Amino acid sequence: MILILLGIGLGAGILSGIFGIGGGIVIVPALIYLAKYPPQQAVGTSLAALVFPVTAIGALTYYKAGQLQIRDALLIAGGMAVGAYLGAQIATHVDATVLRRGFAGLMVVMAVKMWVS
Repeated sequence: MILILLGIGLGAGILSGIFGIGGGIVIVPALIYLAKYPPQQAVGTSLAALVFPVTAIGALTYYKAGQLQIRDALLIAGGMAVGAYLGAQIATHVDATVLRRGFAGLMVVMAVKMWVS
């Protein structure tokens, strides 16, 4: 199990550094399908894994390259903090199947939108 979790982290870290993704697109599905976590536990674990040290390292690299808008990032972070709290309140009271299907639907919509545009 330790190697699975380290592999999930490594894969998510690489994809996060390249595309700015990781938590919802990589970590959550990997925890559900590879580590057999229920969706709510996968989301909670993903959020905890992404706390400061991980994201700060990637952001610092972009900052050094002149590719980071700090004020904008802080504004987005404020919105995310409120949104994460509200989303967690909802998700912890929703059936796991509903969450899985909702997430799958979101991924399909985003994939089609990115493919078409």
